[in-house]
This record gives sequence, structure tokens and C-alpha cells, in this order.
Amino acid sequence: MIGYEVNNIGAPDSWREFYGGFVPQTSRQGRRVVDHEMTNQFIGMTANAYAPGEQAGYWHTHSEIEELYVFLEGTGQMGLDGDIVDVGPGSVVRVGQGVWRTWRAMPDSDGELRWLCIRAGASELTNYPHDATRDEERAAPW
Repeated sequence: MIGYEVNNIGAPDSWREFYGGFVPQTSRQGRRVVDHEMTNQFIGMTANAYAPGEQAGYWHTHSEIEELYVFLEGTGQMGLDGDIVDVGPGSVVRVGQGVWRTWRAMPDSDGELRWLCIRAGASELTNYPHDATRDEERAAPW
């Protein structure tokens, strides 16, 4: 296994074309599980696009996985336990373990609700990467 991989998921306006999911029973249009296409170890990501008025149709929670939702386009809402949070371009929502979540694209959204969902687990991240090594003398390749 090499130490890096490159994948092109396309521009957000192409994400709706993808059909995918974690298992066939819950796969849907507008979801691409990017980490299934790569050799990820501790982090996962989906690229998502919902048409105006479309919703997840279910609630879910995780016991070990933490998720970070990064909204890029459109308007929507997330249900988080008993709260409703409005989301749109620039919204970043962290959802910890044990929190119930669901989401929808607003029916009157100007376009698709597009977002990345980044999943991580395994162990806590530190505030500063304690395993980093810097080389101030190494020249940039460009």
C-alpha cells in the first residue's frame, strides 16, 4: 500500500448523479461513499446531494463514530436529538456519539443541498498532531 491516494469526486453539481450507500438496502441517489473507493484507516467521508424537499427518512446515532457535516450549497435542516438546526453554505455541524440525527433539504431551497459528511473514530485526536515531524530545510517542489 502506498502512503497516499488521489480520487476525484467531481464538482458538487455532479454529486446527485451517484447512487450509493453503506449497504444496498439503504443506498440512494445523491450519496457517494468516498472512503469505499480508497484505502482509509481512521477516517471516512461521503459526498451528498439532496434535491429540494428530499429528506433522509430516518434517524440514526453512532456509539463510536463522530461525524462532521460540512454544508457547501443549498439550504436545509438537521434534527439533532430534540433540536432543529438550520444549515446552508458554510455551516459545519459536529455530531458526537450518542446524538440522534436526521436531515433534509428545504422544499424552497434554490438548489440541491450539498454537503460532505466526515466520519472518524478509533481514538481521540489531540489538539496538536503529536506525531508530526517538520523539515524547515526541505525545498518546496514547485
